[in-house]
Amino acid sequence: MSPQRNNVVIGIDDVRTAATRLYGYVTDTPLLASPALDALCGAPVLCKAENLQRTGSFKVRGALNHVLSLTRAERAGGIIAASSGNHAQAIAWAARLASTYAVVVVPADAPHVKVQAARELGAEVYHYARGGEDRDTIVAELARQRGLAIVPSANSERVIAGGGTVAAEILARSDEVSTLVVPVGGGGLAAGCAVAAKALAPNLRVVGVEPEHGADTALSLREGRRVSIPTPVTIADGLTHSSPAPIPFAINQALLDQVVTVSDTEIVEAMAAAFTHLKAVVEPSGACALAAAICGRIEITSGTMGVVLSGGNIAWTTFRSLIDRAAAAGGDGGVPGLHARVGQQPAGRP
Repeated sequence: MSPQRNNVVIGIDDVRTAATRLYGYVTDTPLLASPALDALCGAPVLCKAENLQRTGSFKVRGALNHVLSLTRAERAGGIIAASSGNHAQAIAWAARLASTYAVVVVPADAPHVKVQAARELGAEVYHYARGGEDRDTIVAELARQRGLAIVPSANSERVIAGGGTVAAEILARSDEVSTLVVPVGGGGLAAGCAVAAKALAPNLRVVGVEPEHGADTALSLREGRRVSIPTPVTIADGLTHSSPAPIPFAINQALLDQVVTVSDTEIVEAMAAAFTHLKAVVEPSGACALAAAICGRIEITSGTMGVVLSGGNIAWTTFRSLIDRAAAAGGDGGVPGLHARVGQQPAGRP
């Protein structure tokens, strides 16, 4: 797709400001690697372990950057956000750090483990019916009634800039990354990473990944405009958006090199691969980017793939049942296809 850089409303200076603001609050998560995973992907791979981030996902970067940039009066009035779960936890934690109050609007079918974590961090939880009620309308009305500051999950320059610190950290640790693979929900993480990556390494490719039944961004990019799809049904509960957020979409339209999709089965295989070869527990949404790498969706002729494992908030019972499903499908360590590719030692990894 041809760049339309006039649509890019933030730059690398915004990402650097976010990094400074977040310093000491968020974790500079490690890059994980495994020769066996390289063999699965057909290229060297470095996985950014945001599953080890505070509150268990990358979301805390954008949420906290937004909250800390509010005025003292805005913070004092409390904050509100809509979320499928991970942003809710991030908002609750950010509110605690800012000594304020948080309300999170979550779908009634959101994973209990995520909702409970937000409650334990002090947030008030407001449930709505996914597909039957508009969460943004609910947030706007509650914010008006109670004088709360809205912290979008994606549609905020400050949230996007916070997400961009993920890519900045990857490139600060490795100059071998030639392709960055990022999951896409509302689009904020992909947009922030694209802004940082294209500024720091202009030739680096940035590829977004969506579940095949939640491909609103891929469809919107093909149409050249934001489109809406029915509420997605996928195990990747954090990526069930019906339409990309406006600000991230404009950036992604300008800077993303490609968006690919993966099936739920492929996502589970990637979760099994992360557990087997990286000893990492990753939730379905967090495994989408790795799924694309393992399943050959990403073309790479040289260099290293940087893959964002965006979150790890999943109940152990759910994780176990999904891994059992992958194991039942056969393969090595519950990862189908490993035997067929092991021994293909990629260049650049001993």
